[in-house]
Amino acid sequence: PTGYMENSISYSAIEDVQLLSWENAPKYCLQLTIPGGTVLLQAANSYLRDQWFHSLQWKKKIYKYKKVLSNPSRWEVVLKEIRTLVDMALTSPLQDDSIHQAPLEIVSKLLSENNNLTTQDHESIIVAIAPLLENNHPPPDLCEFFCKHCRERPRSMVVIEVFTPVVQRILKHNMDFGKCPRLRLFTQEYILALNELNAGMEVVKKFIHSMHGPTGQCPHPRVLPNLVAVCLAAIYSCYEEFINSRDNSPSLKEIRNGCQQQCDRKPNLPLRLLHTSPDLVSQEATLTESRLKPVIVTSSEIHVEVERNNTANQKMTANVGNDSEPNLIDCLMVSPTCSTMSIELSAQADRILGCYVEILKMLSDYDDWRPALASLLQPIPFPKEALAHEKFTKELKYVIQRFAEDPRQEVHSCLLSVRAGKDGWFQLYSPGGVACDDDGELFASMVHILMGSCYKTKKFLLSLAENKLGPCMLLALRGNQTMVEILCLMLEYNIIDNNDTQLQIISTLESTDVGKRMYEQLCDRQRELKELQRKGGPTRLTLPSKSTDADLARLLSSGSFGNLENLSLAFTNVTSACAEHLIKLPSLKQLNLWSTQFGDAGLRLLSEHLTMLQVLNLCETPVTDAGLLALSSMKSLCSLNMNSTKLSADTYEDLKAKLPNLKEVDVRYTEAW
Repeated sequence: PTGYMENSISYSAIEDVQLLSWENAPKYCLQLTIPGGTVLLQAANSYLRDQWFHSLQWKKKIYKYKKVLSNPSRWEVVLKEIRTLVDMALTSPLQDDSIHQAPLEIVSKLLSENNNLTTQDHESIIVAIAPLLENNHPPPDLCEFFCKHCRERPRSMVVIEVFTPVVQRILKHNMDFGKCPRLRLFTQEYILALNELNAGMEVVKKFIHSMHGPTGQCPHPRVLPNLVAVCLAAIYSCYEEFINSRDNSPSLKEIRNGCQQQCDRKPNLPLRLLHTSPDLVSQEATLTESRLKPVIVTSSEIHVEVERNNTANQKMTANVGNDSEPNLIDCLMVSPTCSTMSIELSAQADRILGCYVEILKMLSDYDDWRPALASLLQPIPFPKEALAHEKFTKELKYVIQRFAEDPRQEVHSCLLSVRAGKDGWFQLYSPGGVACDDDGELFASMVHILMGSCYKTKKFLLSLAENKLGPCMLLALRGNQTMVEILCLMLEYNIIDNNDTQLQIISTLESTDVGKRMYEQLCDRQRELKELQRKGGPTRLTLPSKSTDADLARLLSSGSFGNLENLSLAFTNVTSACAEHLIKLPSLKQLNLWSTQFGDAGLRLLSEHLTMLQVLNLCETPVTDAGLLALSSMKSLCSLNMNSTKLSADTYEDLKAKLPNLKEVDVRYTEAW
């Protein structure tokens, strides 16, 4: 009979598959031997016939191995069959994912149904299927088996020789651990197994380096986010038992107040200052022994006690000596170190935490990985219990320090919060923050780098004045030069409105040699500024060609320029450094910087102070999108020349949308042209 078959033939019923080879046989036919006869299948061409032939052979053998390995009798026979199955998959000419996945799933099912295997059997099976894992992810049940082996025999050579290429492939190619969580768990257990070896973290460090590669730029974009995902999951698992044991975990605000038990939670408690006294040590001991145990926070300057009840209030009143409220300078300078929660991890959790925090520190050491790592950690993806754990925040401080030291804005800007009203690393590690464990060194370094490249310097100073003025004044009082500069800038930019606070800042500056010197320089600049801004002088000014920043400063200091409206610095050698002089011209409306070396830093400063500028010529200057975006705050601009700059089309569209008065624009010889 010819045509379509009326009934299907099961693969298990096929006894043999052969290519027709006798003389005058029909072209491109296969012969299937089944109980009771044969069936001929004719294909359109030899290529299709060969596909059918190999596919049928594969299916026939897979059913055979499923049957044999579903009821194992002797494990030496099972191991031999597994090796034969792997060889068949490796030698098959078929190109399909299932060719390698099907044997892995068969072995995975075999292992899940037989839990009484010896350690030697485990290793023999892993070695047998190793060739299939070079180009394929292990299925979920097999991952469980691998995890178990890593936990029970971390020093086995199988971990190094077989699992290493498997984990490397997972980290390089996996796109979503959310869909394959057991791959992440296997990677996590593998790294912990490496940490159990004699060399410990050195072996882990070599593995991380192998994932990065020997060059300065890692060629695999998925490695870093996958490693970070593994680290975050492992760190969370350390606190999982602690989190689950709590009916209602405290908020970060409660953690700052030292709240450890549900019954201890109360509304925000007022702070009262205790002035330093010789009896402080005995006073602290008395309070510690008291039943309520109020939290005592100390610094080298001021001692703060959180009021718990009337008894504590009476004790403090007696020690202070009167009921008067502390003065404003004392309140501003309170810089309490937060009380961390009492978190005791198990020995195993402690080892896991130490291993994976160390990996985060390793990742932060690679220059090319640091921007992406900072971006991934910017939302603070750790449980609040981890942030309240002193050991964790102390170890993680190295990573935050690396971000703070990096000169690239895309790195250190990630220290700030992702949105308003939410704490970022800058807030957590600043004095009074939940993770702060020093006297403000890290805070000072973060402020220094952020001030050096912040787009909105004035806005950043305002946030410091509102939230961190106390720590800034305290560190300035101790002679920190960065904080002294911050206080001087606050005075210079009129950030502080309150006269009493201004006088207190001045007193703080004059209390140290460096502060006194910088304040005197500020006063000199202010006198020069008042003289410069006095009404009078020309309305138009053009500097000679080849003039420098020093020439401009000398000229502006020679008289009054309060009436200057039009300034041309075209074809001079001025740079962004001259911006500090330009922002002191109150009537300036037109500024020509054609063919100068005036760059992004100067442009950002102008955008904050010269908000009344109407005409700006930046033709043939080295400004980029980073600086040009800052011009969006100059709402009075009606003429803007960006000819021959590094302006992009996106930035140009953004400027047009944000500058409603802009009428004349020159973008020739730019990407936006």
